[in-house]
Parts: sequence; structure tokens; C-alpha cells
Amino acid sequence: MNENKITTLHTGDPEYDINFWNLTRGYEGCEEALSMCIDRATGAYPLPIVAQNKYSDTLRKKSLFRRIGTNMNALNNGYRIFAKDCEDMAMWVPEGGSIPIYDGMEDFTEHKLESCKLAAFVKLDEDFIHDVSFNIENYLTDRLAKNFAKGEEHGFINGSGEAEPVGILAKTGGAEIGTTTTTLTFEDIYKLFFSVKPEYRTNGSFMMNDETALYLHNLKDDTGNFLWCCSADTLMGKPVIISNEMPSVGAGAKPVAFGDFSYYWVVDRKLVSVRTLKEKFTLHDQIGYLAFEFVDGRLVRLGAVKVIQITE
Repeated sequence: MNENKITTLHTGDPEYDINFWNLTRGYEGCEEALSMCIDRATGAYPLPIVAQNKYSDTLRKKSLFRRIGTNMNALNNGYRIFAKDCEDMAMWVPEGGSIPIYDGMEDFTEHKLESCKLAAFVKLDEDFIHDVSFNIENYLTDRLAKNFAKGEEHGFINGSGEAEPVGILAKTGGAEIGTTTTTLTFEDIYKLFFSVKPEYRTNGSFMMNDETALYLHNLKDDTGNFLWCCSADTLMGKPVIISNEMPSVGAGAKPVAFGDFSYYWVVDRKLVSVRTLKEKFTLHDQIGYLAFEFVDGRLVRLGAVKVIQITE
């Protein structure tokens, strides 16, 4: 039986749930009951299925790209998989006419998806852990979701593809350059907007950091009207997404992205797992938790999102 299927089966058992949370509280003798599910590479145990669902729900709320991108699971596959994307088709066909669906049989773009490891660490005082009124499940799943959301946002924007996802700003595999400029003007925003095909502008959004947004708030067009609609936080009638993982305006930077971010795929490769660390924290009356997430991300339709490049 596939290892991931074994893990999924046992993490839903009540006995697994009890022993997992007893282990997180530092109790002895729980490892044997969990041994079937241990991740041999990390020494960590998957979250019980109820906690896994809580974690996933919280992560979707806190992780930017899980809200604007497309979330997918590939839990039962090997380390490396390949995703294929192609242009969709819709056309009017006369009665009795042929439908050329086979013309695009080979029209696929193949994208390599890895299993990138993201680690998060939190620690907690034993006074809280051993208090029967303290809900360690809610606390730990929320803390881990916050930490992983932060790490994901950095990777999905700035990741190089080497032991981390391919971010939208990556030199290879990232968003295409829509326009270049030595500074940032309202004309550059227009050029970026129209560099994206109409089908990707329909659900398009701008992405930038706080500093760039503040700068653009003060830009006006040739008629003296503010480019930014303050009442709706839109540019060119499109929403503005703020991420401080985006760079500020500067030589060589890509400070503004625009397009349909639903073409950024976030692919979960394994269930989130946690390793309880006691030895090094005992003197401080604390317990540490090292958690692992295996995930990859990639823009599968490169033309769907484009960026402004500031020339050096």
C-alpha cells in the first residue's frame, strides 16, 4: 500500500489523535502508537486528520497565494511530478461540422513540480501545555498556519526554483516582463495593463508592496486625475493586492505585477507533520515544535501575469 495512504488512514483514528497530542504535551510512551505514520526523513508525525483540516482552513485564510491562486493536492505521487497546461478552446460549430479537438493534442506546456520542504518552529511554556483548560490543538494549528503562510508568500513571490518554489519574480519560469522603465509613471501602469492579454485582464489584479502603493497613490494622469481610486483601492479599475514580499522601486527591481493570479498553482505534496522537541528546552520549562510542509508553486500560464522591470 502507498505510504501516504497508510498515513491518511491512521491519522483519522481516535487512538492516533490521543497519542499525538499526548506527545506534544511531552508525555512518554506515545511514539510506538504513532510509529506507522512517522516520516522517516524528518522524524515528524502528520497532524491528526481533524487538526489537519483545521490547519488547512486557517492556512487558506492567512496565505495570500492560497486565496488568489489555485490550490491542488498531489499527496500520493513521487518526489517530482509534471503538470501540463494548455490553452482552452470554445467555438461555434455548424450542424454536421467537425470539431477540431485533436488538432491541439500535442499543444501542452509541461511544468516540473517538486516537493519543496518548508520548516517552521514554535515553542511553548510547559505551564500552558499541562493546563487542562489550554487548547493546544487550536493554538498549534493557528501558530503553524501563520508561520507557513509567511514562508509561502516569500517563496511564491521570490522563490528561485532551487529547493523552493518558482516565484512570480523568478528569472526563469516567473512572470514575463510587460514593460521596462527607468522610473515608475502612470504610463508604465497603462503599458503593463495592456501588455496582458484581455482574457487575463478580466480577473486581473495588481500586486505591489506598501511603499510602491503609497507612491502610486500620488500619481496623476495627463488630465490631473489620480490614477489610484482611493475609495475602492483599485488601479485601472482592478483590485490592488498588497504584499511586502514584493520589492520597492529601484534599479533592477520588479515592483509591480499584474494579471490573473489564479494561474499560479499551489500544490501540496505531503500532509503537514510535527516533531516534538523536549531535550534542549527542558531547562527553560518549554517544549519546541518543528513542523514541515512539503509544497511547490508555479505560474503555469506565463503570460497570465506580467511585471514592470526597472532598468539599472
